[in-house]
Amino acid sequence: MTGEARDRLKTILIRESLLRGDFVLASGKRSSFYLDVRRTSMHPEGAALCAQLILDELEGLDLAAVGGPVLGAAPLVGAIAAESHRRGTPLPTFLIRKEAKGHGTAKLIEGHFTTEKPVALVEDVVTTGGSVLRALAVARGEGAKVPRMVCVVDREQGGEAAFADQQVEFRALFTVSELLDG
Repeated sequence: MTGEARDRLKTILIRESLLRGDFVLASGKRSSFYLDVRRTSMHPEGAALCAQLILDELEGLDLAAVGGPVLGAAPLVGAIAAESHRRGTPLPTFLIRKEAKGHGTAKLIEGHFTTEKPVALVEDVVTTGGSVLRALAVARGEGAKVPRMVCVVDREQGGEAAFADQQVEFRALFTVSELLDG
């Protein structure tokens, strides 16, 4: 199933998320393509496939929860929570805000974050890793151990090395090269 699921997700990513044109990325770099992975992670089948494959990449880890930065991780963590429940291994999820909200509980981390056991981070696209590295710093600042980070697509522009520098195992469901090659 994993090979079939991966092939199907690749097809959906190329059809729904790979845009051609002139784009400025979050890193400030220009690109002739843009990966709007939210169009896949918010697609019914795409969300289910992302969750299945990410959970496969987290297999074997004894985790308290899975989370990531708003906005890229939001649809992923919802799908992961549902798929983990469906599998009979419920895994709570959380999101890390860019800044604490100025009302209510004023939390920076929303959801089911705990430091009882390690947590994993997820993200839709990693270029240099900036937003997830910031989320990593927040999670570690709260006392969490983070052994692994999984993204849907690695743009292959330094993210993997940035996580290696932080002693976090980096895994990507796809590299951008795989998607551009069709």
